[in-house]
Amino acid sequence: MDYPRGSIQDISIQSKELGEEVELLIYLPASFSPLYKYTVVIAQDGKDYFQLGRVGRIADELLDGKEIENIIIVGVPYKNVKDRWEKYHPDGGQHNAYIRFLAHELVPYLDREFPTYQMGMGRALMGDSLAATVSLMAALQYPNTFGRLILQSPYVDNSVSEAVKEFTHPHLLNIYHVIGKGETSVKTTGGEEKDFLTPNRDLSNLFKQRKFPYFYDEFDGDHTWTYWQPDLKRALKFMF
Repeated sequence: MDYPRGSIQDISIQSKELGEEVELLIYLPASFSPLYKYTVVIAQDGKDYFQLGRVGRIADELLDGKEIENIIIVGVPYKNVKDRWEKYHPDGGQHNAYIRFLAHELVPYLDREFPTYQMGMGRALMGDSLAATVSLMAALQYPNTFGRLILQSPYVDNSVSEAVKEFTHPHLLNIYHVIGKGETSVKTTGGEEKDFLTPNRDLSNLFKQRKFPYFYDEFDGDHTWTYWQPDLKRALKFMF
C-alpha cells in the first residue's frame, strides 16, 4: 500500500553544551499543519532509525490509518563510533553534556519551531542499545521534560540500575522495553562480548518493582536492526 509520505528535513543547530554543531533529521507527517499540536519523538542513533528502522515509513502508515496520535520524529545522528560512545555511554566524557543538550537546547528549539505540547507526556525519547541507555538516563534526570521512553535492547550497567533505583517519580515515565532472547554475547564498541539479556531482565524486574507504567517483551532474536525494525510498529502503536 502507498501512504501519503511525510517529509524529512535536514537541520543543524549549534550546541553550547557540546561545543559543536548538531545535525538533526526531522520527520513531519504528510498532513502536518501548524494548526495542530504534535507529540515529539526524539531518536538517538537518529540516522539508523530513519535508514535501518524506516521509522518515517512506519509513521506514514500508522498516521494514515489513524492508529497513532500526531507525531514529529527528530533523529539525532552520531558522527562515528567514538562520538556515539562518548555521548551515549554512562562513562562517556560527553554523556552528561549530551543529556543537557537534549533537555536545555534541543527541546526549547523544537518548542520554538514546531507546534508541540511543551510538557513531559508530549515528548518521547527512543533508542537502541547505547542510544536506549542515554534515552533512559536523560528521562531519569528530566522526567518533567521527557515522559515517554522506547528502549530497544538497552546497554545496562550498575550506573543505569542505580539511577533507576534512586529515581523517585516512577509515575512520570511511561516505558516500552524490549530485549532479544539471543542477546547473550553482544560485541560492544570496546570489542568485548557482553551478556545484554541478564542485565535487561534485572532492569525489567526493577521497573516492575518500582511500579513504572511499563511494557516489557523478549523477542526471538539478537542485537541487530533485523529485529528492532519489525518491532518499531508495535512500539509506536503502544506508545502513541
